[in-house]
Amino acid sequence: MFRPGIPLPSTGQSPEEGQPRPMEDALRPSPAERVRTLVESKATASLTIPGIEALDDLGADCPAARTVAPDGDVLLLVPSGSPAARAAAHAQDDELTCVMEITDVAPVAMPRRIRGRAWVAGWITPVPCGERTRAAAALLAERHPVGELLGLDQAPRPRRSGGPAAGVGPAGSAAWTLLRLEVGEACVDDLWGADGVEPDDFTTADPDPLVRHEADLLQHLHAAHGEQVRGLCALLGDRSDVVCTRGAATPVALDRFGLRVRFMDAADRPFDARFDFPEPVRNVTELRYAMHALFDAATS
Repeated sequence: MFRPGIPLPSTGQSPEEGQPRPMEDALRPSPAERVRTLVESKATASLTIPGIEALDDLGADCPAARTVAPDGDVLLLVPSGSPAARAAAHAQDDELTCVMEITDVAPVAMPRRIRGRAWVAGWITPVPCGERTRAAAALLAERHPVGELLGLDQAPRPRRSGGPAAGVGPAGSAAWTLLRLEVGEACVDDLWGADGVEPDDFTTADPDPLVRHEADLLQHLHAAHGEQVRGLCALLGDRSDVVCTRGAATPVALDRFGLRVRFMDAADRPFDARFDFPEPVRNVTELRYAMHALFDAATS
């Protein structure tokens, strides 16, 4: 169904208490898909291991890249000197629990910029050298090419026989270690709501097809199509006179089902509206047609 301009009320929350949440009948990704999308996104992630004190260095506990293997495990590229890498190397056969927290921040500046958080908990181990290492490193490099960032020519390579996969940057800079997080449970609290996710659901879920492009697309919409985005307010009907009276309209989130835009009301309170696409999109090409359909509907 083509249902542009579906408002997102706060379901009992005041604007000061949190992000607006969608109506129950809105088209939406499943909780597992939302977690998978955040794992595959560029959102900031940190690792917490019980009993291990985090380093003071900014970013020392943040994976430089991450992706999900076909078996559902999360592959993490971390500095070899990080607490996670050191703890995993010394744990050997012991189970080492770990929680990865992902914080999703909107790529366009706006009030309440944090869109959500996801937590993935499980057991972390180094990826041993061999065929599995090369396959895991190739998968990570394919989905998140970070060689230039890390000073690596290609994907992480073995440091020594029998040791964890590692790479060394130029001029003797820090090595990088490949870790595997076996998922035990996950949860997400985002613009859609708060939900838990079982490991099997996480394994079989697919990330949103726009995840790698969402940040650039939202920034482009904001910079180059601001008036057209604001024009979508015409699709809100009678509510447009109340909630679209001040300031610019800011694109907040984009997925295969639609676009979320933040407007301001007369009291400078944010109001979010969800604009559904005629049908879910599968790639950027289909997204272009869907956006044109929204803009045309707003001007007709």
